[in-house]
Parts: sequence; structure tokens; C-alpha cells
Amino acid sequence: MPLRAMIFDFDGLILDTETPEFTAWQEVYAAHGATLEQQIWAQVIGTTESSWDPWLHLEGLIGYPVDREALRAGRQARHHALIAAEVSRPGVESWLDEARDLGLAVGLASSSSREWVTTHLDRLGLLDRFAVIATGDRVRHTKPDPAVYLLALAELGVDAAEAIAVEDSANGIAAAKAAGLVCVAIPNPMTACLDLSRADLVLDSPADMTIRDVARRTASDT
Repeated sequence: MPLRAMIFDFDGLILDTETPEFTAWQEVYAAHGATLEQQIWAQVIGTTESSWDPWLHLEGLIGYPVDREALRAGRQARHHALIAAEVSRPGVESWLDEARDLGLAVGLASSSSREWVTTHLDRLGLLDRFAVIATGDRVRHTKPDPAVYLLALAELGVDAAEAIAVEDSANGIAAAKAAGLVCVAIPNPMTACLDLSRADLVLDSPADMTIRDVARRTASDT
């Protein structure tokens, strides 16, 4: 089938919210003489359904409970300040431009809340680029469950065979593949350490290949 739509992840793909969050957590750990390993953190990127708790992990490392409420506000403020300094990842806007020029429908599928996603898209000037925004607060289960992708497909009015998903994490790739989509992975500094081999194609940057060439490449590989 011809390509009719592109569905993008948000966190870590359009905007690198993941490195700032990791940095904010690293600073909390460091203040307690502990280290948060990137490999551990990266496993939970892309989902809200992990049972792993960074507070419990910290307490396990240092051997005593911390005052979570006292620390939470400072960590969140630091996280948001770091994100506010971020711009869209290199090449993302070029792909959005190309998708528009090709006449493709463009959707977004994120485990995060709609408020989180739309607030940041509006700040970046990209909110109007997406015909459909499917978010984690609109489905029962988030990635790696395919529900948010199935919602995006339904609202775009296309079949999975007519769309390509663009992701940055293993959980996101799993969700896209479970929804029946071809998936292109573009890892960020936090997810580059993960096994992203389930993706149909892995790129370092959107600048590495046009959407037209991605469609040709993935069509020939499937």
C-alpha cells in the first residue's frame, strides 16, 4: 500500500525531554552520594507502566529513606527548567515539512498526557503540524502496549500498512510493531544504549534520509 501517514512519538524524539529528566534525577542521586546508571534509567523510557521506582532505587542504594516530598518539588523544577532550554531535535522540522509537502497525514502517539505534549508543541511552534494527537491519558494502557498507536491510526483513518511510526525507545518500538506499523528508530543520547533492533530502520538523525527514501527502504525490507 502507498504511504499515507506518519506517526511520531514525542518525548525524546521531537523534543529531548528525557535527557533533562535523567539529569535532574542524577542530581538528586548525587546529592545523596549515589549514582543513577543510564542503562537502568533507559529501560523505562517510553512508558508510564514500569514498576521501577527511582525513589525506591535510591533508597536501596543509600540504605535509608529520603524525604520524597521535600525533594520532589526541587527535582521537578530543575527538570522543567532544563526542558525549557531545549529546542526540537535536529531534522525533526524538516521531516514535518516533507510530510506536509508529500500530502501525508501526520499524527502523534505518546505515553505522556495531552497537556504535557500540547504545551511543549505549542512552545516549539509545532502544535498545528499534527492532525491527530493520541496520548497516554486517552488509552487504558501506554507503550509498549499498542493502544495509543491504534488510537492514532483510527483517528487518522488509515491502516497500519499505510503508515510509518517514528520512535526513539525500545518500549515505543514494541508498541508500534504490535500495532502492525513499520517503525523507524531515531535514538537520542539516552536511548542510544538500548537494543533497538526490532525497528525496521535505525537512523542517527532525520537528516540521514528523506521520508521518501525511508518509505522506499522499509518497503523493500518488508
